[in-house]
Amino acid sequence: MVKIDEAVIARIEKKGHKFEVLVDPDLAMDVKHGKEVNFLELLADENVFKDSRKGDLASPEILMDVFLTTDVNLITKKIIEDGDVQLTTEQRKMFKEKKRAEIINIISQNAVNPQTNTPHPPKRIENAMEQAKIDIDPFTSNEEQVKIIVNAIKRIIPISMEKVKFAVKIPPQYSAKCSGLLHRFEVKKEQWLNDGSLAAEFELAIGLKQDLLSQLNSITHGDVILKEL
Repeated sequence: MVKIDEAVIARIEKKGHKFEVLVDPDLAMDVKHGKEVNFLELLADENVFKDSRKGDLASPEILMDVFLTTDVNLITKKIIEDGDVQLTTEQRKMFKEKKRAEIINIISQNAVNPQTNTPHPPKRIENAMEQAKIDIDPFTSNEEQVKIIVNAIKRIIPISMEKVKFAVKIPPQYSAKCSGLLHRFEVKKEQWLNDGSLAAEFELAIGLKQDLLSQLNSITHGDVILKEL
């Protein structure tokens, strides 16, 4: 359980009532982004407040009327997902920097220069984001922000996140190990052949092709067929 003096307030207003819970800021952000957390570690106090600073508790009757439950874990999850998490300036800065690095990494791994079909290095993505004056929202998912950011930096660098369909055939002695690797991507079709070989079709960001091919070659010692459809 997070200590009270290290917790932040998550707050929501519904049906004319205010509700607050005291939560761990890092785990609250995980909940905000749809991740599963341990509520024993998330909550600093197992109560729902009208005003946490005054210690005023929300009544069970009002909780049932508004949330249709008195379960603190369920109510906390709802408050964090739909309400506001009151981060300090330093916490907000830290989460923005962390998310910014994650987004740069996602774009660098999945986007290419369509003129050369080669990936953009992270520093080039970072510079383009700075030129486009991109402001990272710590509460919005990476996936949502990536789409917006890629559209914004298109006027600065040629960039595309289009996916390409590939087909692969892997010999039987390597098929089981390679199957796990392929399932990190969007497998559209998979067929285990009579001799134990694996044939699969999947979608992949063009910028990841060389990295995937290197991993497949490493596992199969070069005995793999990968082609673009």
